[in-house]
Amino acid sequence: MTYEELYEKARAASELAYAPYSGFKVGAALLTKTGEVFTGVNVENASYGGTICAERTAAVKAVSEGFREFAALAVASSGGEAWPCGICRQFLFEFGDDLTVITGKDSGHLEVCGITDLLPNGFRL
Repeated sequence: MTYEELYEKARAASELAYAPYSGFKVGAALLTKTGEVFTGVNVENASYGGTICAERTAAVKAVSEGFREFAALAVASSGGEAWPCGICRQFLFEFGDDLTVITGKDSGHLEVCGITDLLPNGFRL
């Protein structure tokens, strides 16, 4: 799957986000190393700490289906480019330090980097 195709899956997912407070809709598409794709959206909550990001939603869906090895993650938002937040960076790092992260304002203008570029000192217990 190309980065553009993965990004388009994230963009399509973002339309399903639940963002009544911020209006900032985010979608993520997580590609496993065996080729499956899991999508996720941000789900806001009036208790802001209860909000979950699109990236973690996609990862939790994958993990709950037995997948633990991820190749790439695309993130798309209603506001254009959107990199994973700090919590999501550490959450994703838990499953490997070779994840490729993709975002951009649209599928024709993508930026790509590794999870260790986004979280250079991630930790594991």
